[in-house]
Amino acid sequence: MAAHVSALPISGAWKIECPRIKDHRGSFHEWFRDDTVRAFTGGSLRPRQANWSVSHLGVLRGISVITGTPGQSKYVTCVRGAVLDVVVDVRVGSPTFGRWHMERLSEDQDVSLYLDEGLGHAFLSLAENSMLVYLLSQPHDPAREQRVQALDPDVGITWPADIAVTRSAKDLAAPSLAEAERARLLPEYTI
Repeated sequence: MAAHVSALPISGAWKIECPRIKDHRGSFHEWFRDDTVRAFTGGSLRPRQANWSVSHLGVLRGISVITGTPGQSKYVTCVRGAVLDVVVDVRVGSPTFGRWHMERLSEDQDVSLYLDEGLGHAFLSLAENSMLVYLLSQPHDPAREQRVQALDPDVGITWPADIAVTRSAKDLAAPSLAEAERARLLPEYTI
C-alpha cells in the first residue's frame, strides 16, 4: 500500500501516513521509503544518524533546531505510547516565521512527520515511556544545537493544561523566539 503524503501549513514540513498491513500473524509497517521522501522534498533523506528517545508522561522536549550549513532534516515517528509533536518555523525571514503546527503521533497510528532543515521541533509525551524514533540527515552536533522556549507565550503553542510538564534545565533556560532572533541564534530561511 502506498504512503499518503500531505503538506503541513509550514513550508518544509509534511505528514506521511503509511498504512499498516495486518493479518492473523500480526502486522507489517513500512514507515520510511527514500523514493517517497524524494518525491515530496525534491531530494532524498539520506540518514546519517538514527535516534530514539523515551519520555515519561508529561515530559516536554524542545523547541530544538540545528543551525548552520548543512542543516539537519528529521523524519520522526512514535513507536510506543503517544506524543503531541510540534513543528515550529524558527527560520528568520520565512513567511511562516513563528507559526507552529501540532500532530498527535502514537503507536496506534501509522503517521510520521518530515521536518526540513531549519525547522524547530518539540514534543510532549502523553503516556509513560513514549518512544520517538528519528532519522536524521546529519549527525547531531551539540555546538550547533539551538533551543527556543517551548512555553513562549508569543509562539503560543497550546499544550494541554491538564498535564504536569517536566522539562530539562537546558529547555528551561532557552530564550524566547524574539530573544533568539535578536541574538542571531536562529537559522535563516532559504528557498
